[in-house]
Amino acid sequence: MNIATPSVYSHNNATVAIIGAGPYGLAAAAHLRAANVPFRIFGDAVSFWRDHMPVGMKLRSPWGATHIADPAKRQTLDAYYEQAGMDVPKLLPVENFVGYGKWFAERAAPDLDTRVVRRVDARDGGFRLVLEDGDIFFAKRVVMAAGLLGHEYRPAQFDGLPRALVSHSCEHTDSERYRGKRVAVIGRGQSACEAAALLHEAGADVEIICRGDLVWNADPDRRGSMRKAMRAMLGNVLIPPSQVGPFPYNWLNETPGVIHWFSQIRRDRWNELNLRATAILWLRPRLVDVPVDQGRTIFAARQVDKQVSLTLDTTSKNFDHVMLATGYRVDVDKMAILEPKLREKIARHDGLPILSGGFESNVPGLHFIGASAVASFGPLLRFICGAGFAARRVTRAASRAMGRVSGHSEIAAEPMLLATNGEHS
Repeated sequence: MNIATPSVYSHNNATVAIIGAGPYGLAAAAHLRAANVPFRIFGDAVSFWRDHMPVGMKLRSPWGATHIADPAKRQTLDAYYEQAGMDVPKLLPVENFVGYGKWFAERAAPDLDTRVVRRVDARDGGFRLVLEDGDIFFAKRVVMAAGLLGHEYRPAQFDGLPRALVSHSCEHTDSERYRGKRVAVIGRGQSACEAAALLHEAGADVEIICRGDLVWNADPDRRGSMRKAMRAMLGNVLIPPSQVGPFPYNWLNETPGVIHWFSQIRRDRWNELNLRATAILWLRPRLVDVPVDQGRTIFAARQVDKQVSLTLDTTSKNFDHVMLATGYRVDVDKMAILEPKLREKIARHDGLPILSGGFESNVPGLHFIGASAVASFGPLLRFICGAGFAARRVTRAASRAMGRVSGHSEIAAEPMLLATNGEHS
């Protein structure tokens, strides 16, 4: 939906610019629109999910935590499936989530501008956005919702090796291209295990190599006797809506506003505990025939002819391709869209911006939502289900800046926990 625009937009102190049209950007658009806050949103709807997830992938989030947050709760997955005439699946295919995201965008952001924002810099008490075709847009506030692309973590051992031999899991959509090839998948989380399963099913000779042991989320064999007894008595009452993190910590993860009050040291420890690498239990049967080399350290990787030789702690192994399912490490320094002097001004912790309760950085008017907010708000912000909380907080901040919000307004009122439609406070 690339709309016709003048070469320069007029400055509007009330205007919010959202950069990114994934679940977080779309949720912010839906909430700002409902609050009558003027905004423009730039991006290609759910393009990361469309272009950087493997064909055949299933989302690990539970159904109720995968709705994109809509304040009216009309644009749900259930509504999308009903309108599309599809049966609700047990596991949500990524292509159906992409379809849902586009459907949501058509309703929440019908004027979505698909042009790429090349540069953001601070100007005249606001921000100037330079678009790919040279057009310029001025806004009082900018909401960075650009997601994970560009923040892939690549271990130093693989520096300098060609992408044809070593690549990140986000660079692949088609597993069929590796049929008949020997592939190493590095990692032990959901993306590593699902990538290995898809590669194996496509006919590749796959091996998972990881530093620690595989940990299966919701594995009944790992439950303590007290938890088993409680589960037998209470059933699903023990399961929180989003299911982010291990029991019982997952209940507190539903309240990022509370976690925001933790000290930074405590939040760091909390995130480490709750965001450790795990894979969902329904993948385990698909990996029965896939060897897993656990507890191994990769000391070096080098190219040998058309293969990659991995030097482990006790042996070496050769592969036709190495897939790094090593996750992401978001860092403000990698956000090249932000002008360097603007980046330098942003206070951060471990590469992530330090954010106020309204997701605002120390640069007035510059907000960060999604994975960029994990250091400030905890684990829920790494998942779709955190988008509603972020959207409400940003909308309230923007509305207050316009003088529209009183302490008793509907926008300002925010329940501690709202476990409906993926909207968690």
